[in-house]
Amino acid sequence: MDLGLSGKTALITGGSKGIGFGVAEAMMAEGVSVTIAARDPAVLDQAVERLDGHAKAVAIDLSASGSADELLAKAGCPNILVNNAGAIPGGDIEGVDEATWRTAWDLKVFGYINLCRAAYAQMKGKGGVIVNVTGLAADRTDFNYIAGTAGNASLNAFTKAFGSQSVEEGVRCLAVSPGATTTERLVGLMKGRAREEKGDENQWQSFLGGLPLGRAGEVQEVADVVTFLASPRASWVSGVVLNVDGGHGARGSSFR
Repeated sequence: MDLGLSGKTALITGGSKGIGFGVAEAMMAEGVSVTIAARDPAVLDQAVERLDGHAKAVAIDLSASGSADELLAKAGCPNILVNNAGAIPGGDIEGVDEATWRTAWDLKVFGYINLCRAAYAQMKGKGGVIVNVTGLAADRTDFNYIAGTAGNASLNAFTKAFGSQSVEEGVRCLAVSPGATTTERLVGLMKGRAREEKGDENQWQSFLGGLPLGRAGEVQEVADVVTFLASPRASWVSGVVLNVDGGHGARGSSFR
């Protein structure tokens, strides 16, 4: 199937690793000109090298005020924006203090909203697609991941409200909400837990046995969904959130 993406441009935040990097690979395979953005210049350089030098890169801290406009000024307004930057730390209501909570939301929540606002101002009337990569904690609420649960739920609601009307200006906005995915971050967290509880980090996959198919999702499985939804093949899709989780969000039990 030709997705009709050849010749399009895409800007992917958090594109130096994990799901963002996977989306960059998937879109480039479809003929998209990709720019990736992240905070660490060294990691960005490594990512560009892994992409055979064909991607552009912008080093920027998207939690900073004014960074959304700065990024678009440097990268140009793309046909496709993928918001993917940010990882909200775990902890319960007493374990996540105000400063930590605000710092995390400045990047993952306000960073997404600000970049949507800035891109929409340039896309409307011309056409464009915005995909917000959120997280399954929005649906599978978790007291021990309370900042992430609330942040992702907020972004999902924002996406529905925004995407329901932005389409009238030719801009589709939707969210992809992945379940547990084998990114570097997940593997690191699971290995740390395995060291603490089992004394052997190599047993980290044993904690995933309760997930659908007994495993976490692969980055490519999420990236392919993002790429399809950003394509003209999904032109009737806006203002929705799609869980990519093997059905985990519909189950009543946790893999923990």
